[in-house]
Amino acid sequence: MIDAVGNHEGSETLHAEAAELLPGGVSSNFRLGGPSVPLFFERAEGSHLYDVDGNRYVDYVLGMGPALLGHAPADATAAVAETLARGQLFAGQHRAEIELARLVVELVPSAELVRFGLAGSEMVQLAFRLARAATGRPTIVKFEGHYHGWYDTALVSTAPTLDEDESRALGEPSAPHLPSMGQSVAALADVDVLPWNDLDELGAYLDRHGESTAALIMEPILCNTCVILPRPGYLEGVRELCDRHGVLLVFDEVISGFRVAGGGAQELLGVLPDLTVLAKSMGGGFPVAALAGRREVMELAGDGRVLHGGTYNTNVVSTVAALAVLRKLRADGPTIYGDLARRGTRLMEGLSEVAAERGVPLHVQGLGAVFNTCFGVDDVQSYRDYRHADADRQRALLRALIDRGVRVTTRGTWFLSAAHTDADIEQTLEAAADAFGAL
Repeated sequence: MIDAVGNHEGSETLHAEAAELLPGGVSSNFRLGGPSVPLFFERAEGSHLYDVDGNRYVDYVLGMGPALLGHAPADATAAVAETLARGQLFAGQHRAEIELARLVVELVPSAELVRFGLAGSEMVQLAFRLARAATGRPTIVKFEGHYHGWYDTALVSTAPTLDEDESRALGEPSAPHLPSMGQSVAALADVDVLPWNDLDELGAYLDRHGESTAALIMEPILCNTCVILPRPGYLEGVRELCDRHGVLLVFDEVISGFRVAGGGAQELLGVLPDLTVLAKSMGGGFPVAALAGRREVMELAGDGRVLHGGTYNTNVVSTVAALAVLRKLRADGPTIYGDLARRGTRLMEGLSEVAAERGVPLHVQGLGAVFNTCFGVDDVQSYRDYRHADADRQRALLRALIDRGVRVTTRGTWFLSAAHTDADIEQTLEAAADAFGAL
């Protein structure tokens, strides 16, 4: 049964009040530009959100991905509650961080040592610093459409235009596109941008610039752009090229880590990086991130040659929450990931079917645990393919779904949780069928 959404008057009132105190009335720019006024929520439980106007939503945003076990997962909240009276910050070590590190090393195939922080953005910066220290080289290569955080050294060409410099030779970097006013151009002096999923481009680049390249960073599954999987053999080819040229391979698994498999995309796809950035799903909604990787590289931070700090790193709340989440995934992983794949695949196939029945050119791609919907394209293998999608129709669909009690990310990415039920999926498909009719 469709959860028809009433008005958003409460959210509108609160947003107007917030705008007097917060720029844009929000605390993250990614909460702007959605299909309606920025919504204000009262609570979240399992697969559902409840806003201040009493509306209930089947939630596929999941806090932008972290709530892999659903909102307010019992294991994590109980673990956190048990610690609160014993303190949150010691400016020192505690047992739980050892246990959490041990679990990360056990679950993530490439992990030998681990450092913890609070956000993926900051751990990307540590990866850059370690790669430059380990290789003695300056340049970091990133790829079009890949998002690695909002810091100046990484926020480049996340959404570049399709204008191509016709004079660019094969394997030469693209002109960087800066998404934000106020970014430091100087900070990007050591960052080059290439198209992704193209071994010829990368091979030609490293033949010319390999001696100055410290690392390549990529999402092994491009979740920030249409959930694009690498072409067959691409990651294997990247690994070989990095080994040949002495370049470190960094996987940004902020989204894919612990979501697409217990060991992330590297387990699913069978290619191991030198360094891995982890966040989101490992905390179950609590702020925590990690950089894991080869011992000889990570030890550069351990002996003080590479500086990494943070007052709130391994705070007790985040650490015990993440420990509870990873223990749950270790114990029940086959069931959890099997259900995510089954229900997600049912939802993907169902969306395609109901769209086709109504003559709507919907494209669905990705994995059961995380997938994307868009319009006007048939086969998306790169960021440039995705830029041909019909963004206006996408926004119209997302607004129609919100009005029918289904919440999806503004870029059309759908996250599944272990808390989603078969009934949620059927309710979503009923709402989608009605939304497609409205389109």
